[in-house]
Amino acid sequence: MRAIPSSDATNRQQLGGGHTQAEIAQQPALWSELAAMLEREQAALSAFLGDWLRDPLNRMIFTGAGSSGFVAEMVADRINAQWPADVRAIHTTSLLTHPDDYLMRDRPTLLVSFGRSGSSPESVAAVDLVRDKVATTRFLDITCNAEGELARRGRGRADTFTLLMPAASCDRAFAMTSSLTCMLLAALTTFDAASWPQRLAQLRNVAALGRVALEQWEDVIAQLAAKPHARVIYLGSGPLEGWAREAALKLLELTAGRVPAFANTPLGFRHGPKSLLDGETLVVVVRSTQPLARRYERDLLDELRRDGIAAQVLSIGPMIDGENDDMTLSVPGLPDAWLAPVWLTFAQRYALRLSAALGFTPDNPFPDGTVNRVVQGVTIHRHD
Repeated sequence: MRAIPSSDATNRQQLGGGHTQAEIAQQPALWSELAAMLEREQAALSAFLGDWLRDPLNRMIFTGAGSSGFVAEMVADRINAQWPADVRAIHTTSLLTHPDDYLMRDRPTLLVSFGRSGSSPESVAAVDLVRDKVATTRFLDITCNAEGELARRGRGRADTFTLLMPAASCDRAFAMTSSLTCMLLAALTTFDAASWPQRLAQLRNVAALGRVALEQWEDVIAQLAAKPHARVIYLGSGPLEGWAREAALKLLELTAGRVPAFANTPLGFRHGPKSLLDGETLVVVVRSTQPLARRYERDLLDELRRDGIAAQVLSIGPMIDGENDDMTLSVPGLPDAWLAPVWLTFAQRYALRLSAALGFTPDNPFPDGTVNRVVQGVTIHRHD
Protein backbone atom coordinates (compact mmCIF):
# COMPACT_ATOMS: atom_id res chain seq x y z
CA MET A 1 0.00 0.00 0.00
CA ARG A 2 1.40 3.41 -0.89
CA ALA A 3 0.99 6.25 1.58
CA ILE A 4 -1.18 9.22 0.74
CA PRO A 5 1.18 11.85 -0.68
CA SER A 6 0.04 14.68 1.58
CA SER A 7 -2.65 15.60 4.08
CA ASP A 8 -3.59 18.90 2.51
CA ALA A 9 -6.85 19.68 0.74
CA THR A 10 -5.20 20.38 -2.63
CA ASN A 11 -3.85 16.85 -2.95
CA ARG A 12 -7.14 15.28 -1.93
CA GLN A 13 -8.90 17.44 -4.49
CA GLN A 14 -6.47 16.24 -7.16
CA LEU A 15 -7.14 12.66 -6.08
CA GLY A 16 -10.87 13.21 -6.46
CA GLY A 17 -11.80 13.51 -2.79
CA GLY A 18 -12.60 17.21 -2.56
CA HIS A 19 -16.35 16.81 -2.09
CA THR A 20 -15.94 13.96 0.41
CA GLN A 21 -13.42 15.92 2.44
CA ALA A 22 -15.57 19.07 2.49
CA GLU A 23 -18.70 17.13 3.43
CA ILE A 24 -16.92 15.49 6.34
CA ALA A 25 -15.45 18.79 7.54
CA GLN A 26 -18.75 20.72 7.35
CA GLN A 27 -20.61 18.43 9.73
CA PRO A 28 -20.29 20.38 13.01
CA ALA A 29 -21.45 23.56 11.27
CA LEU A 30 -24.39 21.68 9.77
CA TRP A 31 -25.31 20.24 13.17
CA SER A 32 -25.50 23.80 14.52
CA GLU A 33 -27.63 24.80 11.53
CA LEU A 34 -29.83 21.77 12.15
CA ALA A 35 -30.40 22.91 15.75
CA ALA A 36 -31.68 26.26 14.50
CA MET A 37 -33.93 24.55 11.93
CA LEU A 38 -35.41 22.16 14.50
CA GLU A 39 -36.01 25.02 16.90
CA ARG A 40 -38.19 26.60 14.20
CA GLU A 41 -39.93 23.29 13.42
CA GLN A 42 -40.55 22.11 16.98
CA ALA A 43 -44.16 23.28 17.23
CA ALA A 44 -45.11 21.70 13.90
CA LEU A 45 -43.34 18.45 14.76
CA SER A 46 -44.97 18.26 18.19
CA ALA A 47 -48.39 18.87 16.66
CA PHE A 48 -47.87 16.15 14.05
CA LEU A 49 -46.60 13.55 16.54
CA GLY A 50 -49.08 14.36 19.30
CA ASP A 51 -49.16 11.57 21.91
CA TRP A 52 -48.21 8.80 19.49
CA LEU A 53 -45.25 7.57 21.52
CA ARG A 54 -47.21 7.58 24.79
CA ASP A 55 -49.57 4.80 23.63
CA PRO A 56 -48.16 1.28 24.17
CA LEU A 57 -50.44 -0.05 21.42
CA ASN A 58 -48.71 2.12 18.82
CA ARG A 59 -45.61 1.20 16.86
CA MET A 60 -42.85 3.29 15.36
CA ILE A 61 -40.49 1.84 12.77
CA PHE A 62 -37.26 3.58 11.83
CA THR A 63 -36.23 2.47 8.37
CA GLY A 64 -33.73 3.00 5.58
CA ALA A 65 -31.33 1.03 3.39
CA GLY A 66 -27.56 0.79 3.68
CA SER A 67 -26.17 3.71 5.68
CA SER A 68 -29.70 5.03 6.23
CA GLY A 69 -30.60 1.68 7.78
CA PHE A 70 -27.66 2.00 10.15
CA VAL A 71 -29.01 5.41 11.18
CA ALA A 72 -32.20 3.56 12.17
CA GLU A 73 -30.16 1.08 14.23
CA MET A 74 -28.26 3.83 16.06
CA VAL A 75 -31.47 5.66 16.98
CA ALA A 76 -34.16 3.08 17.71
CA ASP A 77 -33.10 1.57 21.03
CA ARG A 78 -32.39 4.97 22.59
CA ILE A 79 -35.93 6.14 21.71
CA ASN A 80 -37.59 2.83 22.60
CA ALA A 81 -36.16 3.01 26.13
CA GLN A 82 -37.87 6.35 26.75
CA TRP A 83 -41.46 5.77 25.58
CA PRO A 84 -44.33 3.26 26.06
CA ALA A 85 -44.78 2.75 22.29
CA ASP A 86 -42.94 -0.11 20.58
CA VAL A 87 -40.01 1.35 18.62
CA ARG A 88 -37.94 -0.74 16.22
CA ALA A 89 -35.32 -0.41 13.51
CA ILE A 90 -36.13 -2.43 10.38
CA HIS A 91 -34.16 -1.95 7.18
CA THR A 92 -36.30 -1.38 4.10
CA THR A 93 -34.40 -4.26 2.53
CA SER A 94 -35.95 -6.60 5.12
CA LEU A 95 -39.33 -4.89 5.30
CA LEU A 96 -39.91 -5.35 1.56
CA THR A 97 -38.94 -9.02 1.43
CA HIS A 98 -40.73 -10.18 4.61
CA PRO A 99 -43.55 -7.71 5.31
CA ASP A 100 -45.73 -10.22 7.17
CA ASP A 101 -42.98 -10.73 9.75
CA TYR A 102 -42.89 -7.02 10.62
CA LEU A 103 -46.26 -5.40 9.91
CA MET A 104 -49.61 -5.94 11.66
CA ARG A 105 -52.74 -4.54 10.10
CA ASP A 106 -54.41 -3.63 13.41
CA ARG A 107 -51.31 -2.12 15.05
CA PRO A 108 -51.12 1.65 14.33
CA THR A 109 -47.70 2.35 12.82
CA LEU A 110 -45.60 5.47 12.35
CA LEU A 111 -42.94 4.87 9.68
CA VAL A 112 -39.88 7.12 9.99
CA SER A 113 -37.90 6.93 6.74
CA PHE A 114 -34.29 8.07 6.39
CA GLY A 115 -33.12 8.92 2.89
CA ARG A 116 -30.34 11.15 1.59
CA SER A 117 -31.86 11.38 -1.88
CA GLY A 118 -35.30 10.19 -0.82
CA SER A 119 -35.54 8.52 -4.21
CA SER A 120 -34.21 5.01 -3.70
CA PRO A 121 -36.72 2.40 -4.89
CA GLU A 122 -36.83 0.69 -1.48
CA SER A 123 -37.61 3.92 0.40
CA VAL A 124 -40.57 4.73 -1.82
CA ALA A 125 -41.84 1.15 -1.86
CA ALA A 126 -41.65 0.86 1.94
CA VAL A 127 -44.03 3.79 2.35
CA ASP A 128 -46.48 2.27 -0.13
CA LEU A 129 -46.20 -1.12 1.57
CA VAL A 130 -46.96 0.19 5.06
CA ARG A 131 -49.82 2.32 3.77
CA ASP A 132 -51.29 -0.75 2.08
CA LYS A 133 -50.82 -3.32 4.84
CA VAL A 134 -51.54 -1.31 8.02
CA ALA A 135 -54.93 0.22 8.75
CA THR A 136 -53.75 3.28 10.73
CA THR A 137 -50.52 4.86 9.53
CA ARG A 138 -48.44 8.02 9.74
CA PHE A 139 -45.20 8.89 7.99
CA LEU A 140 -42.26 11.08 8.96
CA ASP A 141 -39.72 11.38 6.15
CA ILE A 142 -36.28 12.64 7.22
CA THR A 143 -34.46 13.49 4.01
CA CYS A 144 -31.81 15.79 2.55
CA ASN A 145 -33.42 16.31 -0.84
CA ALA A 146 -36.39 18.63 -1.21
CA GLU A 147 -36.94 17.34 -4.76
CA GLY A 148 -36.66 13.63 -3.96
CA GLU A 149 -39.51 11.18 -4.26
CA LEU A 150 -40.23 11.02 -0.53
CA ALA A 151 -40.53 14.80 -0.29
CA ARG A 152 -42.52 15.08 -3.52
CA ARG A 153 -44.99 12.34 -2.64
CA GLY A 154 -45.49 13.66 0.90
CA ARG A 155 -46.54 17.17 -0.13
CA GLY A 156 -50.09 18.02 0.83
CA ARG A 157 -50.72 14.76 2.70
CA ALA A 158 -52.18 15.07 6.21
CA ASP A 159 -50.60 11.74 7.24
CA THR A 160 -47.05 12.77 6.26
CA PHE A 161 -44.47 15.18 7.66
CA THR A 162 -41.33 15.84 5.63
CA LEU A 163 -38.40 16.97 7.75
CA LEU A 164 -35.75 18.43 5.46
CA MET A 165 -32.12 18.56 6.51
CA PRO A 166 -29.83 21.55 5.80
CA ALA A 167 -29.38 21.82 2.03
CA ALA A 168 -25.61 21.26 2.13
CA SER A 169 -26.14 17.88 3.82
CA CYS A 170 -27.28 16.35 0.51
CA ASP A 171 -23.79 15.03 -0.20
CA ARG A 172 -22.49 15.37 -3.74
CA ALA A 173 -19.88 12.67 -3.13
CA PHE A 174 -20.62 8.96 -3.30
CA ALA A 175 -20.40 8.24 0.44
CA MET A 176 -23.01 9.35 2.93
CA THR A 177 -21.28 11.52 5.54
CA SER A 178 -22.98 14.79 6.50
CA SER A 179 -26.34 13.48 5.28
CA LEU A 180 -26.12 10.51 7.63
CA THR A 181 -25.09 12.40 10.75
CA CYS A 182 -27.66 15.16 10.21
CA MET A 183 -30.50 12.65 9.83
CA LEU A 184 -29.32 10.75 12.90
CA LEU A 185 -29.20 13.86 15.08
CA ALA A 186 -32.51 15.11 13.68
CA ALA A 187 -34.22 11.88 14.76
CA LEU A 188 -32.66 11.89 18.22
CA THR A 189 -33.67 15.51 18.74
CA THR A 190 -37.20 15.00 17.42
CA PHE A 191 -38.05 11.91 19.48
CA ASP A 192 -36.08 12.32 22.72
CA ALA A 193 -38.25 12.49 25.84
CA ALA A 194 -36.45 15.54 27.29
CA SER A 195 -37.86 19.04 26.84
CA TRP A 196 -37.17 20.81 23.57
CA PRO A 197 -34.70 23.28 25.16
CA GLN A 198 -32.75 20.35 26.63
CA ARG A 199 -32.72 18.47 23.32
CA LEU A 200 -31.53 21.49 21.37
CA ALA A 201 -28.83 22.21 23.95
CA GLN A 202 -27.65 18.62 23.62
CA LEU A 203 -27.50 18.92 19.83
CA ARG A 204 -25.42 22.09 20.10
CA ASN A 205 -23.09 20.31 22.53
CA VAL A 206 -22.57 17.56 19.98
CA ALA A 207 -21.73 20.19 17.35
CA ALA A 208 -19.10 21.67 19.66
CA LEU A 209 -17.60 18.23 20.27
CA GLY A 210 -17.51 17.57 16.55
CA ARG A 211 -15.40 20.66 16.02
CA VAL A 212 -12.93 19.49 18.66
CA ALA A 213 -12.70 16.01 17.10
CA LEU A 214 -11.98 17.45 13.65
CA GLU A 215 -9.24 19.64 15.08
CA GLN A 216 -7.52 17.10 17.32
CA TRP A 217 -7.40 13.78 15.46
CA GLU A 218 -6.10 14.61 11.98
CA ASP A 219 -2.46 13.65 12.55
CA VAL A 220 -3.37 10.34 14.20
CA ILE A 221 -5.68 9.44 11.30
CA ALA A 222 -3.02 10.36 8.73
CA GLN A 223 -0.48 8.10 10.43
CA LEU A 224 -3.02 5.28 10.65
CA ALA A 225 -3.92 5.46 6.95
CA ALA A 226 -0.23 5.24 6.00
CA LYS A 227 0.09 1.79 7.61
CA PRO A 228 -0.42 -1.38 5.53
CA HIS A 229 -3.49 -2.83 7.25
CA ALA A 230 -5.08 -5.44 5.01
CA ARG A 231 -8.41 -5.49 6.89
CA VAL A 232 -10.18 -3.58 9.61
CA ILE A 233 -12.54 -4.67 12.38
CA TYR A 234 -14.86 -2.16 14.09
CA LEU A 235 -16.42 -3.08 17.43
CA GLY A 236 -19.15 -1.24 19.33
CA SER A 237 -21.98 -2.13 21.72
CA GLY A 238 -25.55 -0.92 22.18
CA PRO A 239 -26.31 1.93 19.75
CA LEU A 240 -22.64 1.85 18.78
CA GLU A 241 -23.05 -1.56 17.15
CA GLY A 242 -24.83 0.37 14.38
CA TRP A 243 -21.86 2.76 14.42
CA ALA A 244 -19.52 -0.19 13.81
CA ARG A 245 -21.62 -1.37 10.86
CA GLU A 246 -21.61 2.10 9.31
CA ALA A 247 -17.87 2.55 9.90
CA ALA A 248 -17.16 -0.79 8.19
CA LEU A 249 -19.42 0.07 5.26
CA LYS A 250 -17.72 3.45 4.80
CA LEU A 251 -14.33 1.74 4.46
CA LEU A 252 -15.67 -0.90 2.09
CA GLU A 253 -17.30 1.75 -0.10
CA LEU A 254 -14.42 4.19 -0.32
CA THR A 255 -11.79 1.49 -0.94
CA ALA A 256 -14.10 -0.22 -3.49
CA GLY A 257 -13.95 -3.39 -1.40
CA ARG A 258 -10.14 -3.57 -1.54
CA VAL A 259 -9.87 -3.40 2.27
CA PRO A 260 -12.37 -5.82 3.84
CA ALA A 261 -14.04 -4.32 6.89
CA PHE A 262 -16.07 -6.15 9.51
CA ALA A 263 -18.33 -5.09 12.39
CA ASN A 264 -19.31 -6.76 15.64
CA THR A 265 -19.76 -6.17 19.36
CA PRO A 266 -16.92 -6.49 21.89
CA LEU A 267 -18.64 -9.50 23.50
CA GLY A 268 -19.73 -11.04 20.21
CA PHE A 269 -16.24 -10.81 18.73
CA ARG A 270 -14.99 -13.81 20.71
CA HIS A 271 -17.72 -16.03 19.26
CA GLY A 272 -15.94 -16.84 16.00
CA PRO A 273 -15.10 -13.46 14.41
CA LYS A 274 -11.91 -13.28 16.48
CA SER A 275 -10.49 -15.81 14.01
CA LEU A 276 -10.09 -12.89 11.56
CA LEU A 277 -7.13 -11.56 13.52
CA ASP A 278 -3.68 -11.65 11.99
CA GLY A 279 -0.61 -9.47 11.71
CA GLU A 280 -2.22 -7.23 9.08
CA THR A 281 -5.49 -6.51 10.95
CA LEU A 282 -6.48 -3.22 12.58
CA VAL A 283 -9.07 -3.44 15.37
CA VAL A 284 -10.96 -0.29 16.36
CA VAL A 285 -13.07 -0.40 19.54
CA VAL A 286 -15.42 2.53 20.15
CA ARG A 287 -16.06 2.91 23.89
CA SER A 288 -19.43 3.42 25.56
CA THR A 289 -20.34 5.95 28.21
CA GLN A 290 -22.08 3.18 30.18
CA PRO A 291 -19.98 1.77 33.08
CA LEU A 292 -21.09 -1.84 32.55
CA ALA A 293 -20.35 -1.79 28.82
CA ARG A 294 -16.98 -0.13 29.47
CA ARG A 295 -15.90 -3.01 31.71
CA TYR A 296 -16.62 -5.53 28.97
CA GLU A 297 -14.84 -3.34 26.41
CA ARG A 298 -11.80 -2.97 28.66
CA ASP A 299 -11.61 -6.74 29.14
CA LEU A 300 -11.48 -7.27 25.38
CA LEU A 301 -8.98 -4.47 24.77
CA ASP A 302 -6.66 -5.91 27.40
CA GLU A 303 -7.06 -9.38 25.93
CA LEU A 304 -6.34 -8.27 22.34
CA ARG A 305 -3.26 -6.32 23.38
CA ARG A 306 -2.03 -9.18 25.55
CA ASP A 307 -2.50 -11.70 22.71
CA GLY A 308 -0.48 -9.51 20.33
CA ILE A 309 -1.99 -11.09 17.21
CA ALA A 310 -3.54 -8.00 15.58
CA ALA A 311 -1.26 -5.48 13.89
CA GLN A 312 -2.84 -2.66 15.91
CA VAL A 313 -5.65 -2.25 18.46
CA LEU A 314 -7.11 1.26 18.72
CA SER A 315 -9.68 2.53 21.21
CA ILE A 316 -11.84 5.64 20.80
CA GLY A 317 -14.28 7.05 23.29
CA PRO A 318 -15.27 9.34 26.14
CA MET A 319 -12.72 10.46 28.70
CA ILE A 320 -13.96 8.69 31.82
CA ASP A 321 -12.20 7.68 35.04
CA GLY A 322 -8.82 8.54 33.62
CA GLU A 323 -8.81 5.49 31.31
CA ASN A 324 -6.03 5.66 28.78
CA ASP A 325 -7.79 5.27 25.42
CA ASP A 326 -5.98 6.23 22.22
CA MET A 327 -8.43 8.94 21.13
CA THR A 328 -10.70 10.57 23.71
CA LEU A 329 -13.02 13.52 24.24
CA SER A 330 -14.62 14.93 27.36
CA VAL A 331 -18.34 14.25 26.86
CA PRO A 332 -20.23 15.14 30.06
CA GLY A 333 -23.81 13.94 30.07
CA LEU A 334 -24.04 12.78 26.44
CA PRO A 335 -25.36 9.23 25.79
CA ASP A 336 -23.89 6.84 23.23
CA ALA A 337 -26.42 7.39 20.45
CA TRP A 338 -25.84 11.15 20.53
CA LEU A 339 -22.07 10.65 20.42
CA ALA A 340 -22.14 8.29 17.42
CA PRO A 341 -21.86 11.17 14.87
CA VAL A 342 -18.72 12.47 16.60
CA TRP A 343 -17.03 9.05 16.54
CA LEU A 344 -18.13 8.65 12.91
CA THR A 345 -15.97 11.59 11.88
CA PHE A 346 -12.98 9.37 12.70
CA ALA A 347 -14.23 6.47 10.55
CA GLN A 348 -15.12 8.80 7.66
CA ARG A 349 -11.72 10.49 7.59
CA TYR A 350 -9.85 7.23 7.88
CA ALA A 351 -11.83 5.77 4.94
CA LEU A 352 -11.17 8.93 2.88
CA ARG A 353 -7.42 8.83 3.48
CA LEU A 354 -7.12 5.10 2.90
CA SER A 355 -9.11 5.40 -0.33
CA ALA A 356 -6.69 8.04 -1.61
CA ALA A 357 -3.69 6.03 -0.42
CA LEU A 358 -4.85 3.10 -2.52
CA GLY A 359 -5.23 5.31 -5.60
CA PHE A 360 -9.03 5.39 -5.70
CA THR A 361 -11.16 8.45 -6.38
CA PRO A 362 -13.00 8.91 -3.06
CA ASP A 363 -15.78 11.07 -4.53
CA ASN A 364 -16.60 8.22 -6.93
CA PRO A 365 -14.78 4.97 -6.09
CA PHE A 366 -16.89 3.03 -8.63
CA PRO A 367 -16.47 4.86 -11.97
CA ASP A 368 -17.69 1.72 -13.79
CA GLY A 369 -21.08 2.07 -12.08
CA THR A 370 -20.87 -1.24 -10.19
CA VAL A 371 -22.25 0.58 -7.14
CA ASN A 372 -24.14 3.86 -7.45
CA ARG A 373 -24.79 6.88 -5.26
CA VAL A 374 -28.55 6.24 -5.54
CA VAL A 375 -29.14 2.50 -5.79
CA GLN A 376 -30.16 1.21 -9.21
CA GLY A 377 -31.36 -2.06 -10.66
CA VAL A 378 -33.99 -2.82 -8.00
CA THR A 379 -37.26 -4.35 -9.16
CA ILE A 380 -40.08 -3.86 -6.64
CA HIS A 381 -42.31 -6.95 -6.57
CA ARG A 382 -45.92 -7.00 -5.43
CA HIS A 383 -46.24 -8.09 -1.82
CA ASP A 384 -49.51 -9.91 -2.45
